[in-house]
Amino acid sequence: MKTINNNIFARNLLAGAVGLGLTTLAFSATAQEPVPPINLMTTTESYDPIRYEAAFIIAERWRELGLEVNVQPTEFSTALERFYDQQDFDVTILGWSGRTDRLDPQFFLSTLDSRQAHPGGNNPGGYENPEFDELFDQQSQSFDMDERQRLVQEMQALYKPDMPVAVLFHRDEVVAFNHDAFEGINPMAGEGLYSEWGPMEATPVGDRSTLRIGGPQEPDNLNPLASTSVWGWKWMRLYYDRLVRLSADVEPLPWAAESVDQVDETTIAVTLRDGMTFHDGEPVTAEDVAFTWNYYLDQDYSYFNSYLAALDNAEQIDDLTVHFHLSEPSASFASISLSQIPILPKHIWEGIEDASTLSPSDTPTVGSGPFVHERFDRGEFMALSKFEDHFHADEIAVDGVEFIIYADMEGVYTGLQTGQIDVTAWRMEPGQIGLAEGEEHLTVVNVPDFGYFHMTYNLRREPMSDRAMRRAMTMASDRERMVNVLLDGRGEVGSSVIAPVNTFWNEPFVERFDFDMDAARAELEEAGYSWDDEGRLLK
Repeated sequence: MKTINNNIFARNLLAGAVGLGLTTLAFSATAQEPVPPINLMTTTESYDPIRYEAAFIIAERWRELGLEVNVQPTEFSTALERFYDQQDFDVTILGWSGRTDRLDPQFFLSTLDSRQAHPGGNNPGGYENPEFDELFDQQSQSFDMDERQRLVQEMQALYKPDMPVAVLFHRDEVVAFNHDAFEGINPMAGEGLYSEWGPMEATPVGDRSTLRIGGPQEPDNLNPLASTSVWGWKWMRLYYDRLVRLSADVEPLPWAAESVDQVDETTIAVTLRDGMTFHDGEPVTAEDVAFTWNYYLDQDYSYFNSYLAALDNAEQIDDLTVHFHLSEPSASFASISLSQIPILPKHIWEGIEDASTLSPSDTPTVGSGPFVHERFDRGEFMALSKFEDHFHADEIAVDGVEFIIYADMEGVYTGLQTGQIDVTAWRMEPGQIGLAEGEEHLTVVNVPDFGYFHMTYNLRREPMSDRAMRRAMTMASDRERMVNVLLDGRGEVGSSVIAPVNTFWNEPFVERFDFDMDAARAELEEAGYSWDDEGRLLK
């Protein structure tokens, strides 16, 4: 196998007063009104008790601040839809997973890009800062590692005082597997044990060759142009190929591509492997690759917009060669973007005019990846089989992968303990970790996470539209308690959208917003807020 041109990658993956007199009059005792009630959306207790309890910790302190708060536990897929597609929320607690491709700062920074603030985009809170957007473009185009690092760190210091999103905590990924059933299951940065490499590297210890994974959440859907959940993509990555895959050490490896070469600053040439086929037997050609990328551009699939932003078009040169024409130099396109877009069969997808309208039963599942999609019983079970004609098939020891969907993590742990599953797809709860460590057939793995759980404010709504209010609400959020009590110390309080463990890109000297109720009150008083005799906050 050829190596990818080092010139492309070595540089990039090392990793308010408007009139004082009028303002004074506006805040007279008779003119002030209570701040509107705030709805705080979080996940249900059965899905994730940590986020559920975190919401009540936050609400308790916000009420002390004089706010009326309604906690809204919401089913996960419904919460995603309200957050991304409808932008129908006041404040929401969700999370961004630390997938390996996100060690590059491009994705997490894009969640604050105003061009991602439209429905379905990765900036549902609606943060707008032209200076931030300009710096985002500059770092995207910089091939000088030191200069790009400086820009990325400047962006973190720039957005933080505005507090559009509070990074609550980075939670350690503590997972486990049954070493009596399989060996060779190694953790991956940000992914834990449930990574795309797990099924390709696992080796059966006994007679059973089907790897069983268990988790509390099914994919939001299996439409590669609609899924916005890591649960959808972790599954689809197994049966769709991409041009590049990132190794467990975040090294870009040629995958469907035999080689990747930089023709000039805005042209990337990809040569495909010869002899690849889709699961239906049709050949994989440069025509399919060019079609896929142009199709994604035409469909305007927001989830991948940050990866496609620099692309003008993909051009088929011959049966195995594609040229990617960029509108501007991109420091992450060849290493990150090429590793994310799944190769779609043109003969199936070219007849689908609007992919977003596909029903689950009508969504094609034909890829060219190392596994073949077999079955998806919503809320219960998923199954893949090994694709014997794949170029990597001889390196795969399992004959298939099954995913058992449980109602909660209690069920997942019971399944692991009793041998019903071999690997946990999701973090164990703090109370389960000690139990798992005492089981002779289990290996417990702890992986620091560079993803994060966040509390996003909807800047389109009052009172979250007020910068001082967002700052005060963050100061009044006891994140230290969340880490020490809810996580049992297995994590750390968040500071920036780029995690401290991602040392090269993280800016450690940003405003921290430590828990401080007095500072929160002072922030509001300085902005003109006051309290009535019952302690209600007045605007």
